[in-house]
Amino acid sequence: MAQAQSDYQRELAVAIELSQAAGAVLLDHYHSPFLVEQKVNALDELEEVTAADREANELIVGRLRREFPNDGILAEESSDSEHRLVKERVWLIDPMDGTKNFIVHDDDFAVQIGLAVRGESVAGVVYQPARELLYYAQRGGGAWNQRHGGKAERMRVSERRDPREMVLASSRSHRSPRMEQVVSAFEFKDEMRRGSVGVKIGLIAERFADLYIHLSPSTKQWDTCAPEIILEEAGGRLTDLFGRSLPYNGIRIDNRNGVVATNGVAHAKVIEKLRPLLAEFGRTPIDP
Repeated sequence: MAQAQSDYQRELAVAIELSQAAGAVLLDHYHSPFLVEQKVNALDELEEVTAADREANELIVGRLRREFPNDGILAEESSDSEHRLVKERVWLIDPMDGTKNFIVHDDDFAVQIGLAVRGESVAGVVYQPARELLYYAQRGGGAWNQRHGGKAERMRVSERRDPREMVLASSRSHRSPRMEQVVSAFEFKDEMRRGSVGVKIGLIAERFADLYIHLSPSTKQWDTCAPEIILEEAGGRLTDLFGRSLPYNGIRIDNRNGVVATNGVAHAKVIEKLRPLLAEFGRTPIDP
């Protein structure tokens, strides 16, 4: 553990407040006509972006810089620099995880604010403004959800171990042939198709689903930092496809070895069952 629970209470309070303020910005755009633009991201990939992404990003980054001026920041809609690499504490921000979902109005988008210390996720917030659903956690403090501003409730993952009794949280988008092969091999009981990474991992923390597998290297550090601590504090586990920890604040911003999120008790079994499939696909671990 990087630090004790009490050390992150202020950081978590600021992150919660910011996620809700940014969520209000997103909803203002969501319920009004908006333009969809194309951007080239840090990995030279073409992605959709809206003014809502940029506005929410500016709000979050500006406030964090005032509140924690000595911390590093890695935010999706901000210019990146290697300056953050020398920082022990770094904020990882996705002002809107699920822009595609925002565009099609299916409510599966979230504000994600995570804090990493020495490369380890220690506090995080995932807020779904269209559902008024807040997830938050800090190291040693448990994982909590709050609906419509009501009473906070503690989250705890399931204890299912047999894939045939497990529910897969999967993407709404078209599934690759390799992912079809994984689903066929595991013989899951059921699936819940949702958008944002944070939304899917939240389903595991809330026991609606038991695992999530993302084969491609397309997720970024800001997609997983906040959800990871929430899942871990709910009793689950998040690693790459090979069972290795996801490092935060690296030079590369992408999770190059994919992502596996589970209820924890089934994690080793899921990683073991994936191993021959990954070998068949020619996948080997890539150093971060």
